[in-house]
This record gives sequence, structure tokens and C-alpha cells, in this order.
Amino acid sequence: MSITPETNHEKPLTGWRVLVPRGGPWGDGVAASLRAQGAVPVVAPLINFGPTNDQAALDDALTKLAAGEFDWLTITSATTVDVLFAHRAVVPKSTKIAAVGETTAAALQAVGYEVALVPEEDNSAEGMAQQLLALEPSPRRILTLRSEIAKPVLTRSLIAAGHEVSSIVAYRTVGVPVTDRIRRDVDSGRINAILITSGSVAQQVREQFPDIPDDTLLAAIGPRTAKDARKAGLPITVVADRQTVDALIDAVSHFTLPHAADEFAP
Repeated sequence: MSITPETNHEKPLTGWRVLVPRGGPWGDGVAASLRAQGAVPVVAPLINFGPTNDQAALDDALTKLAAGEFDWLTITSATTVDVLFAHRAVVPKSTKIAAVGETTAAALQAVGYEVALVPEEDNSAEGMAQQLLALEPSPRRILTLRSEIAKPVLTRSLIAAGHEVSSIVAYRTVGVPVTDRIRRDVDSGRINAILITSGSVAQQVREQFPDIPDDTLLAAIGPRTAKDARKAGLPITVVADRQTVDALIDAVSHFTLPHAADEFAP
């Protein structure tokens, strides 16, 4: 791949067309950050989120949460925060909240929830489990809210250590087919970079764009997502050192535009 570190002192992503794989407020925020760096964002939602298939179980869990029946609430995605906010979920002071990473913690704080724990190094369910187990050697009552496709890594670890865990599906992740125009833009190399922000996004990128050009930069938001993307068969070019959008965009900005040399060819 002919991608080399960026040395230009202008806006580092000037001329780039970057695919943003989610819409809504999140997508709008990422698009604004990309524009600030000179890029042209192409917002093309590849995934969306639907309600859980067991609303009664979620309602019951949130009622118990409000009543103070849990010592901890674990949140492993910003989407789960949207579910909490939509249900006007009450988290009493007696219940501590653990967030999987900085992005999820920021989403919780933005809607008024207080975060007690964010993994210091490993922003994953496994990393969260390790820190919770270190903090809580005695059995605790823990509510884990998750997507229906999430692997029960956190739940299994906590139960194995003797904690009483209620694992509840908060939402479903569904694929969203892109337009023919977006597909053509990716296939032709008109899209210079694709942001890979989760394992489910990686799966959709693999399924919907089977012929991504070699020069297209695939950027993963962190090591865990990069691992999931590679399992899905994606050749990840760059991995952000922190699981935040700012770190992801910064990682992309250190590369030159893949087709820049072609523009000056005779």
C-alpha cells in the first residue's frame, strides 16, 4: 500500500473523502470533526439499533435498578446510554456505574449519569471485568445491559467470580444497506478512508464492500475493534491508540491522501 506519513502543515485531511459508518447525532459529530481537519465526510450508516425483543425483561430490570436492587450497572456502549436516556432510567446513588471506555463514559455524563469506573488500559468487556473483580472481591449484585449480539464475556467473568449478575438485552443491532452510489464510490476508490468503529460495523463493511481497493485506508477505533475487524477479514491499515473518535481521526491524519500523486500524473 502506497500510504506514507503526512508531512504537510495544512489541514491534514484536506482532499480526503471519509466514510462515517453511523448516522444520528454521533455521525453528525464525527462529520464535524472531519470537516475541521479539511476532510469531506460521507455519512453512510451501516448499522442501526432496534428495540429489544424482550421489552418486559428490560422494563423489569430498570424498575429494579431504580429501586436500588443492584450494586453496579455496567455499560459497554454509548448506544446503551441512549436506551437508558430514552427510558428515563433512574440510577440511585447506591448503584455505581462502570463504563467500558471514555466515549461511553462521556455519553453517560452528557445525560446526567455519574460514572464510577472506566478501565484504565483495556477498554473492553474483559478489561472492565478485571477491574471490577479487583475492586469487588465479595459478591455483589450487578446489572449488565448489552446488545443482543454482544458476547457474554463480562457476564461470564463476573458469575465465575461469585457475583449475582442480571444480563439484559437493551437493544438489537441491525445492518443497513448502503445506496448504490456509496457502493460505487467505495469500489472505485473515491472513498479514501473508512472508519471502523465496532465489530458490527466491521462485519457490515466486509459484507457490503467485498471489493475495497488496496489504497483505501481502513481505520479501527481501538485494538479490540481492530481484532474484530481482522477476524471479519478486513485488512486494517491503522489503529487508534485510544478508543475515541478524536484519536481515530488523528490516526488517519498522519497519512497522505492515497491518490494524491495520481492527480498530478500527465
